[in-house]
Amino acid sequence: MYLAHCLLLLLAGLLVLSQGQLHPELHGQRHTHRPHQEAPGTAEGSPSLKVTAGNTAFALRFYHLLASQPYGDNIFFSPLSISSAYAMLSLGVRAHSQTQILEGLGFNLTEVSESDIHRGFRNLLHALHLPGDRLEIRVGSALFLRPELPLLPSFLNDSATFYESKLFRMGFEDTVGTSKFINDHVRAETRGKIVDLVSTLSPDTVMVLVNFMYFKALWEKPFIPSMTALHDFYVDEGTTVKVPMMLQDTQHHWYFHDRYLPCSVLRMDYKGNATALFILPNRGKMEQVEEVLTPEMITRWNKLLRKRYFYRKLKLYIPKFSISGSYKLDQILPRLGITDLFSQRADLSGITEQLNLQVSKSFHKAILEVDEVGTQAAVATGGFVTFWSRHNHEVLRFNRPFLVGIFSTNTQSILFLGKVVNPTKP
Repeated sequence: MYLAHCLLLLLAGLLVLSQGQLHPELHGQRHTHRPHQEAPGTAEGSPSLKVTAGNTAFALRFYHLLASQPYGDNIFFSPLSISSAYAMLSLGVRAHSQTQILEGLGFNLTEVSESDIHRGFRNLLHALHLPGDRLEIRVGSALFLRPELPLLPSFLNDSATFYESKLFRMGFEDTVGTSKFINDHVRAETRGKIVDLVSTLSPDTVMVLVNFMYFKALWEKPFIPSMTALHDFYVDEGTTVKVPMMLQDTQHHWYFHDRYLPCSVLRMDYKGNATALFILPNRGKMEQVEEVLTPEMITRWNKLLRKRYFYRKLKLYIPKFSISGSYKLDQILPRLGITDLFSQRADLSGITEQLNLQVSKSFHKAILEVDEVGTQAAVATGGFVTFWSRHNHEVLRFNRPFLVGIFSTNTQSILFLGKVVNPTKP
C-alpha cells in the first residue's frame, strides 16, 4: 500500500509602495556592505541573466492562466517568489518530476543547465539583497520539518547555499501551534503585511516550505497627498466605483500611446534599482492587450521608454489602492506541465530517502499597496489619452482596469505582476 507523507508549500509576496520611511536598520542584516561593489546581476554574462528569460516566460504564462478565469477579479502575484521556491524544491526532486518543474518554470534545459539555474538564482537573490538606502527587498525561504525527519545533506546544503533557506525543527502533532509559529515567521518577515498564510495543517504533514518576498520602495517623483481626491473608476460598462485618485500635473514622465496596440504605457521609477510599468488598455480592449503580453512585448516597451522623445510633461491620475491575490498553486501549476509533484508519481527522494513525500497543497499570497509616496509590497470619459492642444498638455487617467508590473532593473527580473480590475476590492 502506498503511503505518502505531505509536504506543504507556502509562498508569500508583498509589494509595498507606501507612505513613510524605509527601515535602514534592516539593510545589511545578511550581507556586509562593501563600497563600490558592483551588484551581481548587472554585468554582461552574469549568472542571474541566465535565468531571466525563463523567469519572464514563467511570469507571463502564469499571468495568462489567471487571466483566463472569469473576468472580474484583481490579479496580483510574485512570479519570482514562486519560481525561486520551486527551483529550490527541485534540488530534492529526481528524474522526470524534476524535469517537469524546471521546464514548467520556463527553462529550456537544452540551453541552460540545472547547475546554471541554481547559480543564477543564487546570484539574483544576492543582487536583490545588497544593502541600499533607497530600496528595501527581502527574499527568503524557510523549511519547517519534524525533528525526526532526516534530510539528505546535499539537499540541506544546496538549499542554504543557493537559496539562503533557514531550517526550523518542530512537532507537527500540535497543528495549531505549528500553524501559529509559521504564520508569525511570515508576518515578521513581511513587516506584518502577510498574515494567516496557513490556517490548518494536516496531521500527516512532515515538512512545510515557505518562501516570502517583501518589497518597499519610494517613488522617484512622489505624489502630493493634498491633491488626492475621489474620482470615478469604471470597472466595467455597468459598474462604477469611487476611488481616491492621486494626481501629478507638473511632472515629466516616460510614457507613450502604442501606435500598434490599443493601450498607453507609463514608466514610473522608484528610488533605487526598481521601476514600474503601468499599461492602460483602451476602453474595452483589455483582452486584446493581454493576448500580446509576451516577453518580446515587455522588452519592446522597455526599450521605447528609454527614448528621450517619450519623456514628456503629463497630467497623471493613478488610483491609491490596496489589492491582493491568493492562489492554490497545486491546482494551477499542473496546467503548466508540473503534474507529478502533486501526485503519487512524485519522486522527492533527493530530500529524504526514508519517506515517500508528496506535495499536498501549495499556496501563494501577494499584496500590493500603492499610495502617494511609493509602493509597499501595494469607461473613461475623454478616452485613454486626452490632448489639450491649446495648452500642449497631455492627460492620462488610470480610471479603468489596467496592468501593472514591478521590475528589478539591475537583475532584469519581474518581481510582481498584476491586473487592477477594481481597486476598491482588497
